[in-house]
Amino acid sequence: MQSQQSHRKDEHVFLAEKAFDQESHAGFDQVRFIHTALPEMAVSEVTLTPELFDWQWPFYINAMTGGSKQTGERNAQLGRIAAATGLAIATGSQSVALADHSLAETFQVMRHNNPDGFILGNLGAGKTWADAKDAIAMIDANALEIHLNVAQELVMPEGDRDFHWLDDLAEIVAKSPVPILVKEVGFGMSQETLAQLKQIGVQYVDIAGRGGTNFATIENYRREARDMSYLKNWGQTTTESLLEASTSDMTVLATGGVRNPLDILTALRLGARAVGISGMVLHSLIQAGEPQTLELMRAFQTRLAQLMTLVGARDLASLRQVPVVYDQALVNYAKQRHLELQ
Repeated sequence: MQSQQSHRKDEHVFLAEKAFDQESHAGFDQVRFIHTALPEMAVSEVTLTPELFDWQWPFYINAMTGGSKQTGERNAQLGRIAAATGLAIATGSQSVALADHSLAETFQVMRHNNPDGFILGNLGAGKTWADAKDAIAMIDANALEIHLNVAQELVMPEGDRDFHWLDDLAEIVAKSPVPILVKEVGFGMSQETLAQLKQIGVQYVDIAGRGGTNFATIENYRREARDMSYLKNWGQTTTESLLEASTSDMTVLATGGVRNPLDILTALRLGARAVGISGMVLHSLIQAGEPQTLELMRAFQTRLAQLMTLVGARDLASLRQVPVVYDQALVNYAKQRHLELQ
């Protein structure tokens, strides 16, 4: 008989696809590049290698799934796609497999299909160092994501109601033999949160802004009365969160509402060292299948180099210097939050 946690994994996939929106609401359209009519370079001159681990590409397939038979099959597909493209990839939360060891295979299958790739494990905040150590060993993880999901838990009918997380998180950061990446699940991060994380030794963060898969909306669908829909716009967008992180000296990654290579380019321009894609990849897998999703990721790789040429940037460091303009809403946000626009 399927456990409640395992069933919830299938529910999340179903509801994420039901609520999937082809348009991004992450604020990328609030940032415009200035067209470069004379880039004086060729596409072949572009270098896309990020300043991050040993990654080949500045975007990756971020955490989505695992924990049931159906989602395990998705993880196998995602593992094969990551192996074929050289993209880094993260599993969904492994907490369910720590509670029920029979479900570990639904995560390990990603490593089986991607033996030499860079794979990030995933746990929710509030877990112990012993939990983190087991999650890393489960899939021979190269790094571990610890996700922050207060809004999701509060809307989730059976969710947590105690969020004393910093002490356990500090111990995991101090003891882990692999890098720890602290990420949101789609509600963004503020400069105050980033300061808290830095104080306990966190070096890597994923600001994961509002604008893509919305777990407040997903969990509200699971509530009998669906009475918390007013939280659907809770949090900071991806672009707002990148502005919040602009003065941080931590290594910043960005996810949330990434729908195309131009969104990736925009996030990289705003300071992200790499950009994660989740909802778009899952949508493609469900609607088009594995071969088409593989081709989609390869197209993203090709198009990103072309877009770099369009703005006259030979590498990611020079991309961060190309001129952009911001719309008034983002300017107002930055002013009220005392943030400098780059």
